[in-house]
Amino acid sequence: MTEHTLSQTIDTAAAPAAIPLRDLLPWIVFGGLLMLIAIYFVGAEEGATALIPGMYVHEFVHDARHLLGFPCH
Repeated sequence: MTEHTLSQTIDTAAAPAAIPLRDLLPWIVFGGLLMLIAIYFVGAEEGATALIPGMYVHEFVHDARHLLGFPCH
C-alpha cells in the first residue's frame, strides 16, 4: 500500500480553469450598461431632463441620491 501525504493531495488537486476574456467581455459590457442606467436614474432623472414624467423615480431613488452625493433639493 502507498501512503498518501498532505503534500501529495495538494499537488494533485485540480486547478481552476481560466475563463477567456472573449467569453467575459459581453457580460462586462452588459454590467457596465446597467451601471450607467442606474447612475442616470439616481443622478439625473429629475426635472427638465426626465424621461419618465412625474416624481415617482425621483422619490424611489431619493435616499440613494443623497448617499451618492447628488443634490436634489
